[in-house]
Amino acid sequence: MPRHFLMCRPDHFAVEYAINPWMHPEAGSDRDLAIRQWEGLKAVYESLGHQVSLIDPIEGLPDMVFAANGALVVGGRVFGASFAFPQRVPEGPAYLRWFAERGFETLEPAHVNEGEGDFLTLDDVILAGTGFRTDLAAHHQAQEFLGRPVVSLTLVDPRFYHLDTALFPLDGRNVAYYPGAFSAGSREVLRRLFPDAVLATALDAEVLGLNAVSDGSHVVINSEAGDLQLELKRRGYEVIPVELSELRKAGGGPKCCTLEIRGETA
Repeated sequence: MPRHFLMCRPDHFAVEYAINPWMHPEAGSDRDLAIRQWEGLKAVYESLGHQVSLIDPIEGLPDMVFAANGALVVGGRVFGASFAFPQRVPEGPAYLRWFAERGFETLEPAHVNEGEGDFLTLDDVILAGTGFRTDLAAHHQAQEFLGRPVVSLTLVDPRFYHLDTALFPLDGRNVAYYPGAFSAGSREVLRRLFPDAVLATALDAEVLGLNAVSDGSHVVINSEAGDLQLELKRRGYEVIPVELSELRKAGGGPKCCTLEIRGETA
């Protein structure tokens, strides 16, 4: 089934500050290359029949390209983001305004959360990360607003500061994840919920191989995650590698650039 994605062209992309272990401003960044790589990702989605909408980038917000962090959209309801670091705080209202202007029911968050960076939606549950960027109280607010069970998972490795760097839904009922990113209790929860999950290696996790997007048949994934690609192919998925090396300098991959719009306005 075709999906609807919201993306933001990286016209103002730069690595100007360090708010995660991937970011090294002294190393520099190439905005033109970032744009070309982002356009390649967008073209892949469109070639698969998915709809891509665009939000206008805002000067001074170099991380706005990471649209997944801007909100959580389920059943046409939009739970807004409230960023943990001041450099990104203006992104939350910008994304919420985009949805409000198009008739979506929106909710301003009462607690820090970073949208689909830490909320990943399956058929029956929403998996929610905490530990670095999203307050546990935001999980409760999302559950009340969206009417979906929310399962809280604790992240323990600062390299995997968002849930979407350590786990992605393969379809509505199964996931791929890197066990080392999670607390012992959360690993047990994942084992019980998803006994047939794809388990990624540390090497694949370290190239953000789990910051991937699956439509249930195709998996768009960072090209360097070789072992994970082989396992996904063995499971019957069509794997589509993409090159997003420039955006990875800010800690981003395919999923970070992609906010899914689930359900349209009434």
